[in-house]
Amino acid sequence: MSEDQDSKDFIAAPAPNEQVLTDTPPKPPRARVQDAVEPEGETPRETMERKRDYLEGFLQKKPAEAKAGEPGGQLYEAVVEALKEIYDPEIPVNIYDLGLIYGVEVSDEADVVVTMTLTTPHCPVAETMPGEVELRAASVPGVRDAEVNLVWDPPWGPNKMTDEARLELGML
Repeated sequence: MSEDQDSKDFIAAPAPNEQVLTDTPPKPPRARVQDAVEPEGETPRETMERKRDYLEGFLQKKPAEAKAGEPGGQLYEAVVEALKEIYDPEIPVNIYDLGLIYGVEVSDEADVVVTMTLTTPHCPVAETMPGEVELRAASVPGVRDAEVNLVWDPPWGPNKMTDEARLELGML
C-alpha cells in the first residue's frame, strides 16, 4: 500500500484554533427561580395541602350491607360464631379454627348447610360430632333448618388450621 491510501482513510482531529461547523443548536438558558410563573390565587401552601373535597364522596358512601346468608352477613356470622364454640375433645382448639369446617352455606330461606370433616375416620367423636354441629347451627336464632355434610375429600391436614390454632398447639 502506498502512503497516499493510508492517509485518505485517516481523518485527523481539528486543531485548537481551527473552527468546526456543527449542526447542534445552542444550549437553552438555565431555569431560574425568579423566572417561575406563580399560579394566580393560590399560595404555595394551598397548592401542597390536600383538598377536603378530594375524599368527600368516598367518606360519605356507606358500605354495602351483606345479605344475612352471605359471608359478613348477620346470620352467616352468627352460625360461624356458634361453630367456634364446639371443641374437639382431644385438641384444645375449636373445630372452626382447627379447619374441620370446609364450608357454611345459608340459603335465602335461612337453611344452613355445613360441610365438614374430622381429623381421622377413626376419631372417637366421629359418631357424635356431626350431630352436635347440626344442633348448634340449628340453635342460632333465625335458622330454619340445619344439615351437616360429612366429607373425607380433601382429607384434613394441619395446613387447614388457622395461625391462632397452630399457636395454641405450639406449632408456630
